[in-house]
Amino acid sequence: MNALTKLWSAGGAVRAALLVIAIVAVIAIAGPALAPYDPLAQDTANALQDSTLAHLLGTDYLGRDVLSRLLAGAPASLLSALGAAIIGLIVGAVPGALSAFVPKVGEWLSLRVVDAMLSLPFILFAIVFAALLGNGLVQATLAIGILIAPSFFRVARAATLRVRDSQYVEAALFLGGSAWWVLRRHVWRQVAPNLVVASVSAIGGALLAVASLTFLGIGVQPPDPTWGGMLASDLGYLSQRPLGPLGPALAIVVTVAALNLLADAARDVLGADALAARPRRKEKAHV
Repeated sequence: MNALTKLWSAGGAVRAALLVIAIVAVIAIAGPALAPYDPLAQDTANALQDSTLAHLLGTDYLGRDVLSRLLAGAPASLLSALGAAIIGLIVGAVPGALSAFVPKVGEWLSLRVVDAMLSLPFILFAIVFAALLGNGLVQATLAIGILIAPSFFRVARAATLRVRDSQYVEAALFLGGSAWWVLRRHVWRQVAPNLVVASVSAIGGALLAVASLTFLGIGVQPPDPTWGGMLASDLGYLSQRPLGPLGPALAIVVTVAALNLLADAARDVLGADALAARPRRKEKAHV
């Protein structure tokens, strides 16, 4: 709560980002219920309309209400991005932290696996994954989570290495504590701020990845709406409706920008907290 208060006090841009994230969270949960029309209902007689009082964002090439499809497609896009970030956090952060305590051979092997994963071409890997396990949103989310796991591995490993040589960690290991016990007891509290910042940033990256895959027709098949799928379908009718892609494009850009801004602010706030705590500990020790 203290960190959230400091984030709110960090400036108008950060407050705007927090409000955007709050609105996006509500839409991710209740988007379909907020839709004024059935997102799948077609009205070809009113296709490719511009904004009106009846259809605030106009209609698409089949006469479907764009606002309704934007709201109904939010859960698939946003929750998939959140799920991918959680998968990446679990798959990457835990092995990354443990790799700081394993023998040199295990450390070398884990780093080589991470390097190999970083070399995977994203789109090709996702397409192959979908071909092997089925073209579904769960498969696409899992593929994205695996691909962003190396970033969490590196963040967790770097943060753990800074703590590993601390006297209290060395003492705990000397007294027989296992690496997993030391991580849970002493290390995670030091690593957690870095993982929070990485997670917020990863959600934005995962949203872009989900939008890219659904733009290509991977994950969710039409007529079910997604932000990336809407963007792909609207691009085919630019001559009739030039502003058609604006709705889903703005939804993606504004959400990702708010997440990135929030990640930067969280890094500054959490870093300032960590630095501010050190002198007080030293003063107590000196007294």
